[in-house]
Amino acid sequence: MARTEDTVRRIFVAVDIDHDIRHGLAAHLRGNAGRLPGSTPPPANWHLTLRFLGKTGQAGYEVVLSKLDGADLGDAFTLGFGGLGAFPRPARATVLWLGVDRGSEELNELAAVVEETVVSAGFMPEERPFHPHLTLSRIRPPQDVRELVADVPVFPLTQQVGRVTVFESHLGGGPAVYEALETFELG
Repeated sequence: MARTEDTVRRIFVAVDIDHDIRHGLAAHLRGNAGRLPGSTPPPANWHLTLRFLGKTGQAGYEVVLSKLDGADLGDAFTLGFGGLGAFPRPARATVLWLGVDRGSEELNELAAVVEETVVSAGFMPEERPFHPHLTLSRIRPPQDVRELVADVPVFPLTQQVGRVTVFESHLGGGPAVYEALETFELG
């Protein structure tokens, strides 16, 4: 489909998860948690969101790409995962997530650069502080997941983070489909 000046897309910037990590994490969760509560995205959708931009017109999208292309995104780093957690809290969870241990400082710095970049492109600043996590499930109505969070061991695999990806989120007729549009290399 040709993109015109009035094209509007749902855009976000993220660290994509490697195929081997997706496969390993899916097996880890199956073996330690069974079926997760709530609505779970397919492993193909797993990523670490750095900044959700939402509905973005073509002109704004192109400015973001230009700004990201000129940004110093820092050096590549190793990302190591932690245990499960929940928002707003495990006793009344609406989101179940996998935390980040190794590389969390670098991921926070990367998110700060992306935030500064998209704000310089004309987007409003994010109101919530960045919390590095991989969303595993959205839970409606809220549930108590304290036992699950306590029982699932830390996910032991790591991956190299060498790029950020700009995705488009396609909604409708099932789980969202995330299309990688552009990548920007670190270091």
